[in-house]
Amino acid sequence: MNEQAAPGGIDVRVLLLQRRGCHLCQEAAPDVARVAAAVGVRWAAVDVDDNPVLREAFGDAVPVVLVDGREIARYRVVPQRLREALEG
Repeated sequence: MNEQAAPGGIDVRVLLLQRRGCHLCQEAAPDVARVAAAVGVRWAAVDVDDNPVLREAFGDAVPVVLVDGREIARYRVVPQRLREALEG
């Protein structure tokens, strides 16, 4: 499994970049959790406002889903696409 260290040292394959008060982020989290659990991988959510590098890189363009460090979704999560990225 290709895992990456998320900010804070958490090893995950799926990283959800979000921010407090973002309704799209709130919608994305359950989809990410459901697909990650079904595939058997760990995931983490990180608030971009807590990390200056992420805030600079992504600004208001959240949520963003990264799989193995590669962006596979922005604004909306398509569960099937996330599953394919994890299984592919």
